[in-house]
Amino acid sequence: MKRIISFILAIVTAFALSSCAAGDRPDPASLEIVPNISRMKSICELAVIDCYYHNIAKSYEPNAEGHLWWKKDRLFWIEYNAIARYGIDVTDLSISVDGSVISITIPRAKLLECTIDDPKDFEYIVAEDSAKITAEDEKTAIAQAQAELKEDASNNATLIAQAQQRAEDLLSEYVDSINELSDKKYTVEFIEIAGSDTAEDTEP
Repeated sequence: MKRIISFILAIVTAFALSSCAAGDRPDPASLEIVPNISRMKSICELAVIDCYYHNIAKSYEPNAEGHLWWKKDRLFWIEYNAIARYGIDVTDLSISVDGSVISITIPRAKLLECTIDDPKDFEYIVAEDSAKITAEDEKTAIAQAQAELKEDASNNATLIAQAQQRAEDLLSEYVDSINELSDKKYTVEFIEIAGSDTAEDTEP
């Protein structure tokens, strides 16, 4: 990640110097690079944390088949893999510069999306005396698994905090890199704001 930030800064610096080639060259001692919001957003989009899940979802329906006193329950399990992605929604990310202080308004990290593997890769385990399993039963079980995954992942405070810290650390490193190349030295303060709680579902 530091290589990415250094590469971005190299481009910014090269552009600034080439822009001055046709006119008066600036005094190297007074070179000033201003933090760029679009590059900060790019950094946040890269500063995501992926959590890989290997889950088993249970589907149970009592008395699903039969009549009168002879009935069967429907019982099966689905074993699947999934990914939950945490990070910053950069829509509301903004910066303001007051002298040498950069104030970064940053949304709180959250669950950005949940992705479950393609159903063809699922493992189905059906109870020995279960009622017949239909395609609709499987579809309902998959939707339930998706909802349960999203709820569990949304409440993972540890990963959310890690994603927040990762984004802020990388933004601080970006400013530190600017300080190494610029005559003007900046300090950073973060202002956290609440963002949308809606995470994107990626259908299997």
